Parts: sequence; C-alpha cells; structure tokens
Amino acid sequence: MTNKVNISTEAGADVQTVSAAVSRTLKQARKQQSITLDELSRRSGVSKGMVVEIEKGSANPSIATLCKIAAALGLSVADFVNVADTPAAHLIDSQDIPTLWTGELGGSARLLAGTSGPNMLELWRWELFPGESFSSAGHPHGTTELFHVEKGTLHLKVGDAELIVGPGCSAVARTDVAHGYANLGRSKLVFTMSVTELHQNARENPSP
Repeated sequence: MTNKVNISTEAGADVQTVSAAVSRTLKQARKQQSITLDELSRRSGVSKGMVVEIEKGSANPSIATLCKIAAALGLSVADFVNVADTPAAHLIDSQDIPTLWTGELGGSARLLAGTSGPNMLELWRWELFPGESFSSAGHPHGTTELFHVEKGTLHLKVGDAELIVGPGCSAVARTDVAHGYANLGRSKLVFTMSVTELHQNARENPSP
C-alpha cells in the first residue's frame, strides 16, 4: 500500500486542482498568521523542504502530513482541499470531492465533506480491495472516529485493540493512538467514516 496523496481524475477533483488548492491555502494561512517556513516546520514536525514543496504545489504529501500542517495552522484538511463548510448550507458537487488516498490495488479514500478547523468534523468514504490496508499515527488527543460498513468486512486496529466490523455494523474508536484499517477478506470493503477533532478549549467550555 501507499499512504501518498494520489487524487484520481475518475473520482473527484484531479491532482493538479487539489495541489493548487493546498498550495494557495498554505500561502494564505502563513501570510495571515505571519508564520515563517521555519516556524511552521517546527510546529508541524514536517521538514521545511517538504513544506516548501507543498507550498510550491510540486509535492504529493500524505494524509498524515496534511493533517500535521493543518493542525499547526489551526485548520482542517477540508480547509486545504476546499470542501470545508461555509456559514450557510452549501452543496459539494461530485467532481469537487477529492480522493486523498489510493491503494496499490485500486482502493480509495474520499473526503466527502468537512468543517473548518481547528475544531472539525470530516466525512470520508473508503473502498479497500482484498489485501489493502491503511495505517495512521495517532491524531490529536480525544479524536473520535465513527465507522459504518456498507460492504465487506473491516478489520479495525486501534492501539492494542482489534475489531472485526461486518456489513451493516458500526463501530466507535478513539484514534489518538496508532490505528489502521484493513480488508483481509475476499470481497471489496466499502465503509463510511466520520472524524471528530475537538481541541482543549472546546472541551473545557461545553455548550449549556
């Protein structure tokens, strides 16, 4: 498998469009926040060289890298790929939905919609062919993911815990530890997933 962002032109926005959107957002956010490349690299843990290449629109970063940079800027991945919400309800056309991961056997992860960061909610649709998997380092503390399997069987590993989620079933996981999704079956796996990331100030001041 590969964890690199690889946007399919057959299933949503193409790689050039998404790269341009990421580059534009990164430049604007750094300028608005007066953050240097060195400072952003320090905050995100992403090398300065990679940040430069992303800002130039010539890099092909992983989902994990985008998550780190977005968090360092107080944004969400959805902010970067232009599917974040606006104050009023709005429609995201199918051609504007980016595919942010493709597997070696044709699997994909599409970011269907998301809110702006730093406190954010994302909706994903995953397809994994038999033998494909995806692994991720832990997200920020308290991040929660919800899963619903439409087809196939999801093998979900979160830290030391493992769940087998069959078709029609759902699961809840705190993903602030290393985790991964795998299709160990014989048929295609299709599942939807939401990601909720709330930062400390939001947790300390809940709505009445």
